[in-house]
Amino acid sequence: MVGLNTCVSKHKNLFMKTKYILHGGYATAVNEENDKFFQEILKSDKKELNILLVLFAEGPEKCEQRIAEVKNQFNSNQSDKILKFIIAESKLLIEQIRNADVIYLNGGKTLRLLSALKEHAYFSDLIKGKTVIGESAGANVLSTCFYSNSLQECFKGLGLVPVKLICHFTEERKGMLKDCPADLEELLLPEYQYKVFEL
Repeated sequence: MVGLNTCVSKHKNLFMKTKYILHGGYATAVNEENDKFFQEILKSDKKELNILLVLFAEGPEKCEQRIAEVKNQFNSNQSDKILKFIIAESKLLIEQIRNADVIYLNGGKTLRLLSALKEHAYFSDLIKGKTVIGESAGANVLSTCFYSNSLQECFKGLGLVPVKLICHFTEERKGMLKDCPADLEELLLPEYQYKVFEL
């Protein structure tokens, strides 16, 4: 019986819904909308949260600044939570995800992030039951299909959130998802805006 309980406990996340929060971009800008976004991330019964910062979309020259900005936003909105930050490393990623409550996929170059995550075949299984954040490039990667503003074409994401997506949305970008499947929900996210999915 002890063995069964251990097994169930070990795999309990597989039976829980995953909370995805997709953000349209520039989440580290200080404003009321971004405060709401970080407060949404931190909604949890847990007093202590392990937050994994995945900055694979960024070049190394920007990582230190991004880490400081994201930490500042979390700490400004933490209320009474105790937050522990872990910086993702490709070689340690599987174990880091297992130990994380929140996985934060930062913005930057989407295809760089997509390529890095595809190296970890079990990524989609490991994040089950956790809170997974996608900011800009991170949101693109989580979607089924997205429009790249820099490359000006549509690409396939990991398909974890069944939407076709434009981040940093402005009216000029309307209609840019025509090359994505017609039956997908269209999600147009302006900067500072976010949407929550529980799947």
